[in-house]
Amino acid sequence: KDSKQVTVLKAIFVHCPPHHQNKLAMPTTHIEAQDGEIADTVIMPGDPKRARWIAETFLKDSKQVTDVRGICGFTGSYKGKRISVMATGMGVPSMGIYATELIKDYKCKNLIRIGTCGTVRHDVKLMDIVAAQGASSDSQVNRIRFKGYEYATICDFSLLLTLTETAKEKGIPLGERTESTSAEEAKKPHLQVGNVFTSDFFYHPDDRVNPLMKQYNVKAVEMEAYSLYGCAAEYGAKALAILTVSDQIEEGLHLTPQERQSTLHTMCELALDTAAKVAGANA
Repeated sequence: KDSKQVTVLKAIFVHCPPHHQNKLAMPTTHIEAQDGEIADTVIMPGDPKRARWIAETFLKDSKQVTDVRGICGFTGSYKGKRISVMATGMGVPSMGIYATELIKDYKCKNLIRIGTCGTVRHDVKLMDIVAAQGASSDSQVNRIRFKGYEYATICDFSLLLTLTETAKEKGIPLGERTESTSAEEAKKPHLQVGNVFTSDFFYHPDDRVNPLMKQYNVKAVEMEAYSLYGCAAEYGAKALAILTVSDQIEEGLHLTPQERQSTLHTMCELALDTAAKVAGANA
């Protein structure tokens, strides 16, 4: 009887996901990279194809380190700094899985989400880049995480400061357009900093949401930042979400494929330059 119990326990231990075992193991349930194959600083697009494009376009000597369920990750160098690019999939739960495992199991220090977003504000234009200083949400994950209390999910200030300084160096205008903004300057994509709304819905059933976002000066709506910031706070990492405005929701305006590609290129370079500075500071 005892020997049968031991056999059953061994079987449970072998097939149990790593997070349920006492001994830390690589790979994790969702990432097959070995220990040391993921850099301290990670760029996190949602789309696996975008992750591959970033690695092939910007990273030197990039190596694919994971591809579980088609969610791929790569590690290489950018401007002499070791950087990883890891796809996350779409939505709060998916971001939560990858952010948690990257921080807890792979000891990643800096997570920078990049992606697209919509806006309901007329002062935020197509092709603008929004840095999510904070993230509101209709999700409940951080309320659950914070034992029923309301938690203010915010980015890491040092990452945000590095981003804005890098944008200035690259000649990207900062802030909202004003009456004193020249016509030429107004046409350029601006970097805007502020609150975003992370939604569990792509097609939201509550028609009060858009007017509320406009009233409270929410710059953009997306689906992951709130989850990323909560995970980073709980497990002790730095996080920042950088978003390209691809849709002006109320005006029915959308980026063309050509505009999307060129603007994403600008956002990726901005994120990678920021990541390289942070990785250098941590070296």
